Amino acid sequence: MILYPAIDIRGGSAVRLVEGDFGRETPYDDDPVDAALRFADAGVHVLHVVDLDGARKGRPVNLATITRIADAVPFPIQVGGGLRDADSVADVLRAGAERVVIGTAAMRDPKFLAAMLSAHPERVVVSIDARQGKVSLAGWSEPTDVDAAAAIADLTARGVDRFLFTPIEVDGTLTGPGFEQLAEIAAATSASVIYSGGVGTLADLERLRAEAAPNVEGVIVGRALYERRFTVDEALDALA
Repeated sequence: MILYPAIDIRGGSAVRLVEGDFGRETPYDDDPVDAALRFADAGVHVLHVVDLDGARKGRPVNLATITRIADAVPFPIQVGGGLRDADSVADVLRAGAERVVIGTAAMRDPKFLAAMLSAHPERVVVSIDARQGKVSLAGWSEPTDVDAAAAIADLTARGVDRFLFTPIEVDGTLTGPGFEQLAEIAAATSASVIYSGGVGTLADLERLRAEAAPNVEGVIVGRALYERRFTVDEALDALA
């Protein structure tokens, strides 16, 4: 299982939110490139980068910082946040992203999603963020009545081959992953799934590795690494 350290960018800094709440923010690195280099030195092979400002504004905001991160590390990064049109996706790919993470637009604009899957095969990840099992959009600020597992099944039928799933109620809490929610999501698709949310201990990672369905390819970890609940080496060992 692949470890994806998270770098969430807001106001030019690396931060973490609790349950997606912009009012519950903890800053960690004034320069997100410092976080990227620290993770690179620790031996990771991929990063998950989120433009939080972009997620709120509906367009990339921190392209210069994304470019600097991509230039600083010798491995792929995947980037999400505000990617709701073809120009925004192209901008992030030009900035150095290997994959783009599309959330809101994947649900709202089927033609756009189809065009991106056609133009950038194997480089598109669709993010499904759910609160109590229902999809949330627009940087987690807009609830819907759409069941997350049903949405993933529909999107799989439309050609999506990689998803990112986050149960918002545990994200940033360090209280443990949403194991039941993840099992429902993984069962709803034959596509690859990256999980994010709630990891606080090595035991959480070990349980994910042991219990997750075969199509769960990786886990995103943020706050637990920033707060040194465990090291990158320990996380890699737990997931091996």
